[in-house]
Amino acid sequence: MVTSGLSIKLFDFQEKAVIKLIDLTSKKDSKQTIIMKAPTGSGKTIILIDYVDTYLTNVSANTAFIWLCPGKGNLEEQSREKMMKFAPGRATQNLFDALLNGFTPGSTTFINWELVTKRGNTAIRDSERKNLFDRIADAHRAGVEFIVIIDEEHSNNTAKAKTIIDAFASKNIVRVSATAIENKRYEFFEIDEVDVIDAGLITKALYVNEGMADNTEITDDYDYLLDLADAKRKAIAGRYKEIGKTIRPLVLIQFPNGQPETIAAVEQKLESMGYTYDNGMVSKWMSEDKKDLPDNLTENDAIPVFLLMKQAISTGWDCPRAKILVKLREGMSESFEIQTIGRIRRMPEAKHYEDDLLDFCYVYTFDEKYKAGLLSNMDKAYETRRLFLKEKCKTFTLEKEIRDLDVGSLGERNVLNKIYDALVRKYNLSTSTTDNKLHFMAAGYQFGDEIIGHALYGEYVRTDMVAESTTYYTTRKLVNTHKHGIELLHSVDAIKSTIGMQSAKVKTILERLFRRGGSSYKKLLLLDTSEFYAFIINNEHRLKEEFREVTAGINTQMTLPLNPKKSIFHIPEQDFYKYDPGVKNEVEYLTNAYHDYTSGYATSLVRSTSEMLFEQFCESRDDIEWVYKNGDTGQQYFSIVYRDGLQNQWLFYADYIIMKKDGTVWIIETKGGETKGKDKNIDIQIENKFNAFKNYAAEHSLHWGFVRDKDNQLYINNTEFAHDMSDDHWVPLSQEF
Repeated sequence: MVTSGLSIKLFDFQEKAVIKLIDLTSKKDSKQTIIMKAPTGSGKTIILIDYVDTYLTNVSANTAFIWLCPGKGNLEEQSREKMMKFAPGRATQNLFDALLNGFTPGSTTFINWELVTKRGNTAIRDSERKNLFDRIADAHRAGVEFIVIIDEEHSNNTAKAKTIIDAFASKNIVRVSATAIENKRYEFFEIDEVDVIDAGLITKALYVNEGMADNTEITDDYDYLLDLADAKRKAIAGRYKEIGKTIRPLVLIQFPNGQPETIAAVEQKLESMGYTYDNGMVSKWMSEDKKDLPDNLTENDAIPVFLLMKQAISTGWDCPRAKILVKLREGMSESFEIQTIGRIRRMPEAKHYEDDLLDFCYVYTFDEKYKAGLLSNMDKAYETRRLFLKEKCKTFTLEKEIRDLDVGSLGERNVLNKIYDALVRKYNLSTSTTDNKLHFMAAGYQFGDEIIGHALYGEYVRTDMVAESTTYYTTRKLVNTHKHGIELLHSVDAIKSTIGMQSAKVKTILERLFRRGGSSYKKLLLLDTSEFYAFIINNEHRLKEEFREVTAGINTQMTLPLNPKKSIFHIPEQDFYKYDPGVKNEVEYLTNAYHDYTSGYATSLVRSTSEMLFEQFCESRDDIEWVYKNGDTGQQYFSIVYRDGLQNQWLFYADYIIMKKDGTVWIIETKGGETKGKDKNIDIQIENKFNAFKNYAAEHSLHWGFVRDKDNQLYINNTEFAHDMSDDHWVPLSQEF
């Protein structure tokens, strides 16, 4: 360790982080924004306090620091209290102090985001908000420089937040996050998680699903996971006792949404194990329901050993005795947020005991998808910028189509027939349900009366390794129609999303096709109730794909008249476009309908290859008056109605509207082309859209076409659709356009 200017010793890695921040905020050629990726438990508050103290002492005393804190909690007060404790000589204040006294040199103002950004929040009224901007202006006039520290918060990357940050016109912005990703627009450095482990501040590693075995038969998720967690908790508690430590390990039980019935089931399970709210062993921390939360919950000797919580407890909550995380599911598709692991990685005494049981933390979950965290626009490689329409484009109008929701799609029986026919064709099925089962099995469908799942397992040193892991155990649950009804509905909903029908109707179709009983009409399998549940849940993704393929079919018998509603489209006077700040040799695209539109809006980062090539092509022509890039979804954009194979209506947003200098209007849709003989198009509805587009263009006497790229050349088709680009209907763009 090395000594800092604070009343606390810093670890080497913390000291290096301070030096790096000083270096980046004092160099003239550094970028304005600096991102420090700091793992949970690395002591980022101490690092930032020492950085502020060192900067004011050694770089510039004429600086006011703004420290923006996240969350609904009182993290700004906690951070301020830490600064008062470890750097007592430094002036600190909150937002209301600043409104009264202004921003003075050498001060650090701690502000909760929600006070200044949340809609309807009366903590800072309009008059005070104005006063805030006045105070900032006063400081600027007095020659005070600002540095803004943004303490880990993604959800506040809003226009309001940006307005506040921009008002400070700060010399530097220091963003600190446990989940940041490197971005060329900003200075970036990372504190290595291994350095934090070596310092003894966080656990040596984490185990996921320790004690679970492959092919385990599970009766109930809650029972199984809570039994594993409690056995581990007791073992850890016993070991602490053996080495003379008064530390009571805490189990965090995390619910995705906190459905009342799920919470009640867990509370009953805990009660059967001897843990209740009444005996003080259980606490609940949910936004609308806090129960038996003692003031000393985070202290090492606090009584509760189970804490029920929703998604993730507010940022900045520290409870070093929390050693075990149980993440429950309320459906099949929830994903695990990796940053939650930070809540159980801290060591209770900021040191290792050289005992794996105590130096590790433990996660128990049946989640199959793992997400590395919520990324804000700041972390994405592109920016979003607002552009304004050129005067000459403001009078342009075009008739656009909107779905007529009074016109229905195919009835349940017709949909059943289409799906039945498609499956019979694809798998060569017959009236023999026994033979059909063999055909489905040969195609990879799963059968049986067990729900098959996959549970991640393993030991991980770095937290983010969890998201990259591929080691899974198979889990088996015997179908219980009472318990697994919700999972069945989740699967039906997922299948429903591809065909735009009500869940009840989709469930009826699935039962008609695959379940024993009822009419034998269009029956492919004879599954009993348990087998049917397992079949739908286990094969959800395959069935979803089968239904999607049917919707992509071309409906030749247009039995239902398509008379979409019409309205007038105007190009939006202002709009937001993705911009690549790393663009090379940026040039203005003079043909674009918007002012200041450049090649930075048309790089491979923000555009497909065919879009990028098409915009370059238009810019190279001298017969183009303007080019408008249409939006992908939304009422303000140009749309055409098309029908899928089940006669559902959908909206199709063509990519470009082009006005030529001779007054002719072109509408162009770009699609993925071919590379090395492989089709890059991923739109399963391409042919339905093509035909609807063709009809629309004929009706309105417009020029149109689908444009695709092959070997960096563009080709257009506006005659008869063909998937294969070697077909004669695809001709060089310059020949037609």
